[in-house]
Amino acid sequence: MKEVIDFYTKNPVGCLATIDNGKPRVRPFQFLFADSGKLYFCTANTKDVYRQLNANPAVEFVSTSPEYVFMRVSGDVKFSKDMGLKKRVLDTYDMIRGIYQTPENPVFEVFFVEHGTVKIADLSGKPAQFVKF
Repeated sequence: MKEVIDFYTKNPVGCLATIDNGKPRVRPFQFLFADSGKLYFCTANTKDVYRQLNANPAVEFVSTSPEYVFMRVSGDVKFSKDMGLKKRVLDTYDMIRGIYQTPENPVFEVFFVEHGTVKIADLSGKPAQFVKF
């Protein structure tokens, strides 16, 4: 799992896929951090992605390195109301703090993938690796 966390930390911007009325929806997203084996992200509860994740928690997040290595995590998300985690996000990311200002902001949501599978692959033709967590 260390390899996965290191990769997403170095390549945090990718795409998050959800399901909306049976159709895939993909949008740019940012990995925030990992803690206790969970991969964290955030959003606003006013966005379609929040509604989609509540209706169907299945997601995939993929990021690619400059060397064309990619990692795709697949799993189900859970939302957290932990104010310590929300504070950590705001203390770490100026842009996010600029949007939500405080951990108590009722629109600000933190979510995580706790259990899933990560596919690690590149364009070399080598077989992909899979990591379960």
